[in-house]
Amino acid sequence: QIAEGQLLRAAGHEVRAIQAVSPGHKIALLPIDAGSMVLRYGESIGLARQSIERGEHVHTHNLAYVEPLIVDELAEWELALPSPRPDAPTFLGFSRHDGRAGTRNYVAVIAASNCAAHVAGLVAESYRGAALSGSVDGVVAFCHGDGCSHAHGPDTDQLLRTITGAIDHPNVSGAVMIGLGCEENCTGLYRGLRDPDHLTILNIQSSGGTQGTVQAARRAIDRQIERAAAETRVELPVSKIVLGLNCGGSDSFSGVTANPALGVCADIIAGFGGTAVLAETPEISGAVHLLARRARNRRVAQSILDQVRSYAEYLQLFGSSFNDNLSPGNMEGGLSNILEKSLGAAAKSGTSPLMDVYGYAQRVDSRGFVFMNTPGYDPVSLAGLGAGGANLIAFTTGRGSAIGFPTVPVIKIASNSAVRRKMPGNIDLNAGRILDGEATIEEIGREIFDFVLQVASGERTCSERLGHSEFVPWRIGPVL
Repeated sequence: QIAEGQLLRAAGHEVRAIQAVSPGHKIALLPIDAGSMVLRYGESIGLARQSIERGEHVHTHNLAYVEPLIVDELAEWELALPSPRPDAPTFLGFSRHDGRAGTRNYVAVIAASNCAAHVAGLVAESYRGAALSGSVDGVVAFCHGDGCSHAHGPDTDQLLRTITGAIDHPNVSGAVMIGLGCEENCTGLYRGLRDPDHLTILNIQSSGGTQGTVQAARRAIDRQIERAAAETRVELPVSKIVLGLNCGGSDSFSGVTANPALGVCADIIAGFGGTAVLAETPEISGAVHLLARRARNRRVAQSILDQVRSYAEYLQLFGSSFNDNLSPGNMEGGLSNILEKSLGAAAKSGTSPLMDVYGYAQRVDSRGFVFMNTPGYDPVSLAGLGAGGANLIAFTTGRGSAIGFPTVPVIKIASNSAVRRKMPGNIDLNAGRILDGEATIEEIGREIFDFVLQVASGERTCSERLGHSEFVPWRIGPVL
């Protein structure tokens, strides 16, 4: 909290606050003329609606949003890429047949559609509190509201890709898929995805209705638990980690504490030959030019620019813009528009070269820092990252978040100590210690990396202990 008349020293400037300013909010270090660019992080976050005095509060009342300009013409280049560091640490994970690594060992019950969601939930719930043998982490349900009345084409293809990624995931030892029997996303599309020992497919209409399907699913799951119990954790290199990078309930401190600290962790993982996956396309819209400059070559740079341009066109279909991503909580936390938010959000990516760009829920098979096109809406973004093969997700928050994922551990990192105090059972790590002067960005980044290895080896996150397992695929529409 900055008091009216308080003298402040920042970035070589001495300024006195004209009015009281809430935590996370901005004041002008220099006078700003009406119509001039307002800079934060050294980049434009919009134009001054009116003249702004030195020491004045800067927010939506005097800062106008301007749609980001996406560059079209790029020269050819190819970055010299660093070699992976030889001194890579290890973690204890599950070695899978396709070369990937599991950080968990679940049996998943996956609904093909909303019509099967209740039954899938009943099956998983019947194992709640059960003592499972060996290394089985649990039986979890993937319930959702989609799977029927989709338009043929990109919408159905994307759901198929998302569900496929949930079934064929390194954290999933085996799965039971349940359909009604007549939905658009029919269970027949998934036959042969995994061998019968690892995937059982049931339809409610041909399995005895609700009760008969629950019984049949339990018989299949009991067999899968017996097999999965024999799987053990083994020592694996950190290059097997695929870390999803996400943020939600952001505030103005996110871009100066938790996100850059997570960026340090992302650089460490990339440096050891692992993978860090940035997501949330609206939340890079004001920073895409900075990410494009880090691309390994012109093709990758053009790909991320095209993803942002395509997303902008998608929003225009509904009369929307990137700035509609900003929530009331974001603004209360000091963020004035999506330009400012995205400049802070992009800090999660660190400084490593951008190696590749993926569509929503596509299998991530590159090492180093990559990007996936997802909405900023947290549960939908996490569904894309999970389907893409992320075996861990690091999630920064300034306002507080409680979200999780059925089969992927989600690590919560607070941007300020206040949210840690308010939600102690939801927050794993506190990057607010940077604001408090107790630690540096680099120290917290290393702390996040060390905790990633612990979680990868089996330590439970707060969201896991609380049972958070949200799953929301991205539905493009229309609904028929």
